[in-house]
Amino acid sequence: MLEANLTELESAARRRIEAAATPEELEAARVEVLGRKGALAGISKGMGRLAPEERARIGKLLNAAKQSLEAALEARQARFDSDALARRLDAEWIDLTLPAPGTRPGSLHPVTRIQEEIEDLFSSFGFVVLDGPEVETEYHNFDALNIPATHPARDAQDTFWLTDGNLLRTHTSPVQVRGMERLGPPLRMIAPGRVFRNEEIDASHEHTFYQIEGMMIDREVSVGHLIYFMKTMLSAVFHRDVTLRLRPGFFPFVEPGFELDIHCLICGGEGCPVCKQSGWVEQLGCGLVHPNVLRMSGIDPEEWNGFAFGLGLTRLAMMRYAIDDIRQLQGGDLRFLMQF
Repeated sequence: MLEANLTELESAARRRIEAAATPEELEAARVEVLGRKGALAGISKGMGRLAPEERARIGKLLNAAKQSLEAALEARQARFDSDALARRLDAEWIDLTLPAPGTRPGSLHPVTRIQEEIEDLFSSFGFVVLDGPEVETEYHNFDALNIPATHPARDAQDTFWLTDGNLLRTHTSPVQVRGMERLGPPLRMIAPGRVFRNEEIDASHEHTFYQIEGMMIDREVSVGHLIYFMKTMLSAVFHRDVTLRLRPGFFPFVEPGFELDIHCLICGGEGCPVCKQSGWVEQLGCGLVHPNVLRMSGIDPEEWNGFAFGLGLTRLAMMRYAIDDIRQLQGGDLRFLMQF
């Protein structure tokens, strides 16, 4: 009787294994027959009640049934694995006879594009492009620009100070000082470069970003000259007319000083995180060069005067390309950079 039950159980289990349509169904069949609480385990537990001769005979049949079913399970699982591999190969098939796609061409960073366009524009006006060190002296970064010792910009909460008393430049204005010292008047210059501020990072602020400074020193330079160059520059950068506004602003190195805002090109003036919901984005500070700055660079303010401006290349790139988060520009994500 036990032998007949075992034979019937093996036949039924084999049919179920062959009929399994998915790996999940195959696993369910294995657990039901070969699991710790499966049918074969139940027969094995009852063998202790058999006579020794019967126990030996049924034990051989039980082991043979177990081995046969395990072989059937392995064969069925191998078919599932083979089918899965075939589907994967079909999905990942590559025609190796096709020519290679070649090297992906690189592209200029959006900030670099803006910088080169501004350099080309001002070079056509007779301006020279100057560079300076990113690790600056306190004199060139603050003192020579008429920034008093008590000015909050000198605090560690705004400036990255180094242990030797130097600092990471907070603006590119020190290049103006070095340009006046080295070249003297008359002078037309711009100075693009990387600057550093101890800023709290958000959608419109970074601790590392790019600026460009400009300066013109000559006789009888007026605010009219400043406005002309600013309008010409911004129109060239954005390739369209833009809405500007000038507000009185205080900067120690210019007198009078102005802040120039541009109508936000991201939201069209409706308000967004970039413009802090105001509709306007502060674009640059500018004004006529303070006489003290001229004197400290060895230039007589009674004979010479000029204008100076400084603006963020990073913010210009955000406005031009409708980038709503400044952190994307330094993130190094190729998916973002390949758009340019």
